[in-house]
Amino acid sequence: MYILRCRDGSFYVGSTRDIERRLAEHASGAGAAYTRRRLPVELVFSQYFDRIDDAYVSEKQVQGWSRAKRLALIDGRTELLPELSKKRF
Repeated sequence: MYILRCRDGSFYVGSTRDIERRLAEHASGAGAAYTRRRLPVELVFSQYFDRIDDAYVSEKQVQGWSRAKRLALIDGRTELLPELSKKRF
């Protein structure tokens, strides 16, 4: 599972079996349509999983997170994740 920071400051979350190949695809504009319109992109986080389906589950989970929660993960501040998960009213 990986997170890219796009030119406009947004994040793209994906998963792959071959991170180097996938990053090259994104960089060349052959990746996702979302990143193609926001080049260049920069890898800001990656996490290895033994099984691709576990990486996919993590990808879908992180895609649903707020920007603040993604930034905490990227910055390695995982202790903030539970507090950032609480709904604000």
